[in-house]
Amino acid sequence: MNRELEYMFVQSARVWIPDAEEVWKSAELTKDYKNDDASLQLMLEDGTTIDHKLDPKTKNLPYLRNPDILVGENDLTALSYLHEPAVLHNLKVRFIDSKLIYTYCGIVLVAINPYETLPIYGTDIINAYSGQNMGDMDPHIFAVAEEAYKQMARDERNQSIIVSGESGAGKTVSAKYAMRYFATVSGSASEANVEEKVLASNPIMEAIGNAKTTRNDNSSRFGKYIEIGFDNRYRIIGANMRTYLLEKSRVVFQADEERNYHIFYQLCASANQPEFKNLRLSTANDFLYTRQGRSPVIEGVDDAKELCTTRHAFTLLGINESYQIGLFQVLAAILHLGNVEIKDRDSDSSLIAPNNRHLTAFCELVGVTYQDMSQWLCHRKLKTATETYIKPLPRLQATNARDALSKHIYAKLFNWIVEHVNKALVTNVKQHSFIGVLDIYGFETFEINSFEQFCINYANEKLQQQFNMHVFKLEQEEYMKEQIPWTLIDFYDNQPCINLIEAKMGILDLLDEECKMPKGSDDSWAQKLYNTHLKTCSLFEKPRMSNRAFIIQHFADKVEYQCEGFLEKNKDTVNEEQIHVLKASKFDLLVELFQDEEKATTPTGQVPGTGGRTRLSIKPDKGRDTSSKEHKKTVGCQFRNSLQMLMETLNATTPHYVRCIKPNDFKLAFSFDPKRAVQQLRACGVLETIRISAAGFPSRWTYQEFFSRYRVLMKQKDVLPDKKLTCRNVLEKLVQDQDKYQFGKTKIFFRAGQVAYLEKLRADKLRAACIRIQKTIRCWLARKKYLRQRSAVITIQRFTRGYQARCLVKFMRRTQAATVIQKYQRMCVERKRYRQKQAAALAMQTILRAYMARQKYQALLREHKAVIIQKHVRGWLARCWYKRCLEAIVYLQCCIRRMRAKRELKKLKIEARSVEHFKKLNKGMENKIMQLQRKIDEQNKDNRVISEKLVSLESSYASESERMRGELGRLRGVEEDAKNKANQVSSLLEELEKLRKELSVTQQEKKTIEDWAQKYRDEMEKMVSELKDQNGLLKKEKDDLNRMIQEQSQQMTEKMTRAIAQETQQLETDLNEERSRYQNLLTEHLRLEEKYDDLKEELAHSTNVSKPGHRRTDSTHSSNESEYTYNSEYAELEDGSRVGEDVTRGMDTSLTLKLQKRVTELEQEKQSLRNELENREEQFQRARARDDAQFRKARGAELEYESLKRQELESENKKLRHDLAEMRQSLLGGAAAGTGAPGSPAYKVLLDQLNASCEELEVRKEEVLILRSQLVSQKEAMHHKDEKETMTEPSVFAKDVNKLKDADELKQAYVGLKDTNRLLEQQLQAQRRTYDSEVESLRGELQNVKEENNRQQQLLAQNLQLPPEARIEASLQHEITRLTNENLDLMEQLEKQDRTIRKLKKQLKVYSKRIGEMGAGQAEGQTSPGQMVEEPIHPVNIPRREKDFQGMLEYKKEDEMKLVKNLILELKPRGVAVNLIPGLPAYILFMCLRHADYLNDDQKVRTLLTSTINSIKKILKKRGDDFETVSFWLANTCRFLHCLKQYSGDEAFMKHNTSRQNEHCLSNFDLAEYRQVISDLAIQIYQQLVKCMENILQPMIVSGMLEHETIQGVSGVKPTGLRKRTSSIADEGTYTLDSILRQLSAFHSTMCQHGTDPELIKQVVKQLFYIIGAVTLNNLLLRKDMCSWSKGMQIRYNVSQLEEWLRDKGLMNCGAKETLEPLIQAAQLLQVKKKTEEDAEAICSMCHALTTAQIVKVLNLYTPVNEFEERVSVAFIRTIQTRLRDRSESPQLLMDTKMIYPVTFPFSPSSLALETIQIPTSLNLSFLTRV
Repeated sequence: MNRELEYMFVQSARVWIPDAEEVWKSAELTKDYKNDDASLQLMLEDGTTIDHKLDPKTKNLPYLRNPDILVGENDLTALSYLHEPAVLHNLKVRFIDSKLIYTYCGIVLVAINPYETLPIYGTDIINAYSGQNMGDMDPHIFAVAEEAYKQMARDERNQSIIVSGESGAGKTVSAKYAMRYFATVSGSASEANVEEKVLASNPIMEAIGNAKTTRNDNSSRFGKYIEIGFDNRYRIIGANMRTYLLEKSRVVFQADEERNYHIFYQLCASANQPEFKNLRLSTANDFLYTRQGRSPVIEGVDDAKELCTTRHAFTLLGINESYQIGLFQVLAAILHLGNVEIKDRDSDSSLIAPNNRHLTAFCELVGVTYQDMSQWLCHRKLKTATETYIKPLPRLQATNARDALSKHIYAKLFNWIVEHVNKALVTNVKQHSFIGVLDIYGFETFEINSFEQFCINYANEKLQQQFNMHVFKLEQEEYMKEQIPWTLIDFYDNQPCINLIEAKMGILDLLDEECKMPKGSDDSWAQKLYNTHLKTCSLFEKPRMSNRAFIIQHFADKVEYQCEGFLEKNKDTVNEEQIHVLKASKFDLLVELFQDEEKATTPTGQVPGTGGRTRLSIKPDKGRDTSSKEHKKTVGCQFRNSLQMLMETLNATTPHYVRCIKPNDFKLAFSFDPKRAVQQLRACGVLETIRISAAGFPSRWTYQEFFSRYRVLMKQKDVLPDKKLTCRNVLEKLVQDQDKYQFGKTKIFFRAGQVAYLEKLRADKLRAACIRIQKTIRCWLARKKYLRQRSAVITIQRFTRGYQARCLVKFMRRTQAATVIQKYQRMCVERKRYRQKQAAALAMQTILRAYMARQKYQALLREHKAVIIQKHVRGWLARCWYKRCLEAIVYLQCCIRRMRAKRELKKLKIEARSVEHFKKLNKGMENKIMQLQRKIDEQNKDNRVISEKLVSLESSYASESERMRGELGRLRGVEEDAKNKANQVSSLLEELEKLRKELSVTQQEKKTIEDWAQKYRDEMEKMVSELKDQNGLLKKEKDDLNRMIQEQSQQMTEKMTRAIAQETQQLETDLNEERSRYQNLLTEHLRLEEKYDDLKEELAHSTNVSKPGHRRTDSTHSSNESEYTYNSEYAELEDGSRVGEDVTRGMDTSLTLKLQKRVTELEQEKQSLRNELENREEQFQRARARDDAQFRKARGAELEYESLKRQELESENKKLRHDLAEMRQSLLGGAAAGTGAPGSPAYKVLLDQLNASCEELEVRKEEVLILRSQLVSQKEAMHHKDEKETMTEPSVFAKDVNKLKDADELKQAYVGLKDTNRLLEQQLQAQRRTYDSEVESLRGELQNVKEENNRQQQLLAQNLQLPPEARIEASLQHEITRLTNENLDLMEQLEKQDRTIRKLKKQLKVYSKRIGEMGAGQAEGQTSPGQMVEEPIHPVNIPRREKDFQGMLEYKKEDEMKLVKNLILELKPRGVAVNLIPGLPAYILFMCLRHADYLNDDQKVRTLLTSTINSIKKILKKRGDDFETVSFWLANTCRFLHCLKQYSGDEAFMKHNTSRQNEHCLSNFDLAEYRQVISDLAIQIYQQLVKCMENILQPMIVSGMLEHETIQGVSGVKPTGLRKRTSSIADEGTYTLDSILRQLSAFHSTMCQHGTDPELIKQVVKQLFYIIGAVTLNNLLLRKDMCSWSKGMQIRYNVSQLEEWLRDKGLMNCGAKETLEPLIQAAQLLQVKKKTEEDAEAICSMCHALTTAQIVKVLNLYTPVNEFEERVSVAFIRTIQTRLRDRSESPQLLMDTKMIYPVTFPFSPSSLALETIQIPTSLNLSFLTRV
């Protein structure tokens, strides 16, 4: 025994021993093993001690257990000891403890059926495995699919995935997930949804080919091989399906607890639907073919719902509704045919009762006659050379014939559906490569095995042979690649078993020969087998107790086959007359099912006439020859040929193996039966793979991995610069036998067990180091504890002695103080008693004397106040009477004056309407008009004087009213005081009387007072003490209440703050969701646009001849979008528009439907968003309407008051006019009387002129109205007269020449008068408007003064009620408020003036420009031919006058394409753009836009914006993967958007502008809609930038954040399996964390250089950090080897480096750190303790950013790297799940790496002046002119 073996079999070593129940049981050695020991002393895990005997001949020792750190490995080949118990234990630990169902075994993926739905097949998992190496991620069916897809693309070789296993092991599900992975990852080459069709074939094939068995609820009862085709870009273009050996016998017979095919039960469950009424179906228990298994229902499966899924799949694959109903008719007919009862007529014949309802239903459904079918169900036709006989059939044979017909019909239907599925999946695109998915039955052995099991096991023998050869080949290639010696490994070859079955004179050959015999039987065939193979082949045996069975030794196990039924199943015969009856059916689909038979049996090979029926054209199967010879082949021969074709296909591809294992026979979730698992592992070849690997060098390490892992076993002097030489030297010292390892080119190869030996050495070394460290640390801790205790004892003693001394001194002081206190206290008590008596006597005397004095004073005071009250009351009554008389007199005067004014007005109106007066006034109208104008001016002056007087009167009235109000208030106060005093007088009299009575009573009680005075004092003292106590308690309660109130207020404040914060957060979340939804819609819209453009380009390239056509704009586009889309088309080539019709015509129908569906969905979503917006606007409008209603209600009262005031002012105005008229009359009367006053003639002249002007002013208004009406009537009369004159003869016209002359004069007078009246009317209206506006302003000011006055009075009344200090403070506050309001009003006025000035300036510019253009046009029109030389002078001089560089760039219309080309399409960010001002292209484009706006050229503005937008889209489509280009145009697009906002003229965007910048605002166009379009473009560029950066960072993240050891030596490398070494992509260099940081710095510097907004940079960085965190966490959750304590430390260090980068760049507040929180918590979860309840509570509170699924996944994946670490127990994980049960969160395991935060573009104004921008010559924009 070598040294290593002796070293391993020592005490405490663990081994595996055989066990009858658990197959293998673990035990531990209790004593070292010696060479000559005959047994081993072992102790089982339950503590039992046993003596394990060794075989005395072989001395074979039991299998050793692997170290704990190797248990649970992803790859079984990574185990050090490769044997059956190690494999079984590793699978059990992964399946039971870690809930991991997938494990690698070399090139094989072992999949254990969990019998539970797991969340590991979502789209997020698919995206996580896409593009990854197979060994980098945890085992998964997606990893196998990705490996096949990647090798197909890399090696240009077809691939195949072979899925095998027992029934119920999960083969169909695994194959389904593999196909779904291909459909998701690759997509389709067209919009025909090929990937959806491929997936849609699954529910169809499951419905017609799967059934419930005792082992599986969804067992595939046929084999299928699906070839998924790909084009040269490796996108799915189609698929093809081949099926093998459908179990037709299940149609007519099912064992107990089994079902027929699912489709029958789906139809029965949907029998009550209207479209199925004519099928005459009922429940499944009513039909023979569906009730034999007595288990018609599968728990948890809704058959009716499954039928809907099946029908939807049919529709998706192009099988329309009519064909579906036809298929269901055939299926229902099969069920009815099974219920046809055949009775005995006699012993040799049978019959069917007439009018059998099931046969009737069958005949009606399939379209045949009842008589023919009933005839040939009970008879058959026998043909001889000369005659034909009809022979009746016994009941048993008739029943078998009926069942054979049912099976035949179902098989034909099955093949028809498969053909149509293949037809739907076929494509016209050339197939470049394919991946085949083989879902075939595994090795089967039952109590009774028949022909089906024989064929299944025969297929598995062939597949196992192919598998063994492939494994052997891969192992040989690995050794040759590493250039190590290769020794031939012996492995099991099952070619003899295959020869036994398929060779000449084999079992199948003898079976076909027996089928040809006229009287062949199963018994005779069995005898032939015995005679041929029993003695010649060791793999063939005969059972002892049977002569009708045989045994074959397969590669997995011995199987006994029963010969009964072999011949019948191999022949697969059916009554030909029954087939002829069906072919004559009137049911088109049924005839179509038997077309291939008709072709095969028709001599000419032509299809007979169909009688006008419409049939689908079906291509014949390539694998089937249509000759009659092929038609006569037996089932075994056909299966052998198809299997041979399958093996040829598999041998031409690169295979990938998935072995499905069924863990138990009871379908229990996560329950593991070792016996069943070992049987399947042996049967599926997994253990054979292990044996082949173990025979060579199964453990393989790279030199770097070996050095990192076993560095602890080396001394410092052993470490050399050459790692390979270092490993060689160390291994030679550690392992003496050089046959145990081999050195390859890049790896070290170890024999089985050597890694465990090295691990034990490493563990011993680490254990010794740990013991030494523990010893030193414990010594240091013990000494530190002793010193701390000694110091504590000394300190305690010192403090105790000091305390005792202080206590003694304190006692002495207290004794002395007590004596002094007693002395002074006694003295104080006596002095206090004396002073109380003295104070009581003095108090009584004082009270009595004061009472008498007050009584006397009150009597005198009442008399004096009564006199004053009488005086004031009498005066007030007199004044009231006087006021009433005065008001009555004034009112009477007003009424009389009004009556006189009305009479005078009536006289004036009558006089004005008189015709004579009009004739007088009509003379000399022009002079009067001039006089009237002059008088109007004078009247305006008088009005102004009157208005001034009115203002003064109003002010005096206001002051007088204020004074009167004050006086009235004072009087009311005096009145109230008088009332109060009167009440006080009466109360004082009553009190006086009462006091007199009390005085007498007091005198009587005076004697008694002295008696109880002492008693009263004692009680009072007691009461005072009690009150003091109560007062103290009340104060305390008050303080408590105040404290509680404060706490409650604080709590309410905090609660309100939290509620407000939550509401704000919810609103922000809703806003972000709306923004994200909108941006996702933009992304989807962009994707559809790109697909449409791609299709258009492809069709344009494929179309050689283009036809002219009209392009229509999609009606679903918005007006603005369609506008710039249409305008952008002129920049493209013309042939692009000409092929539009061909593009539309050549588009696939399914593409059109999908696009229409997508557009409809987008419209619906858009409509829903619009409805939501409208609802919110309606809510806002309703709230606003409520506010307006309240405001109108308040405003109504004000308007009523204003109307009343206006009426008062009007009456006062009339009164003033009346007074003025009276004054004139008085003056006139005085002059007439000849008073002799000086200047009386002047007065008379003045009054005459004034009266005349007023009269004329009043009259002119009436005249204007009269003239207007008369002129209109004259005009109509002239019009009628002209019409009459045109109808009369010329002679009549000659007679009225003189009248015409008068008419001309009258017309000229009319025109002049009309112009004059119009001028007068305009002047009057202007004067009236001026007057009305002045009056309105005065009224407004008056109203404001009154309101201010009312407020002042209210404030004064309130202030009078306040104390003096509060009064002063309130007055100051009021004054501050008033001044603030005045300041705000002044500011508003100033802003209004500024806006008015800006508008006037803009209008002035526009008018000046138009005047200049008009002047230039006139000058152009007046220029003579000789002056043409001077024409260019005008356009030169006019711009020079404006050439103050207004920040505009002028360009010609034809230079627009050149501008876009040089500035956008051909601008290189790395070349010229590096040295430019940040955002220079945006500034240039905006300056050009400003000039177009300045010219008011809307077409130029529209085309420039459209060309810019489309050019940016074009350059991004062309160079969208270049980060610098995308970043450059994101910065410029945002700057262009900010310029459009900054210079839009909106006040919100002009706050930070300079005055010069405000002058540069756009003047003619509102570009708000284009701002939205450009904002959408910026969102698209941002998303493109994020994708570009993600593509650059993606390869670095996993390597830099997880795999690279930033802290060297913290984590040791564990042994890896075969998968890690056979990576499908060569190593291109390792990325580190520094690589990520450098790339982030490069991103940041580039964006800063391009002038990207800082806020936008923060959003980009936040998005990048989210991607880093999400990708890292997802890989951590899918990689078991990364879930360890040391890896958690590495991750936390890497995250700290990222945070340090954020600090250096000043980006800590951008939210990027928060996106890493899930990753940080996952790293902390790897490092915290995971044992106790407290640990579970800490984990639940710490990992709030992780979901429950993620926490549980990390705990399940946690793997110790060293032996000192412990795994997480299952109980602890369940505790975590229980604590986190109430969390409401998404069940999704992985983070969404494709999620993009909604981006916002905060407004960022530029301080750069446009007029200072210089255009570099390198841009080639010399055609631009600065303006």
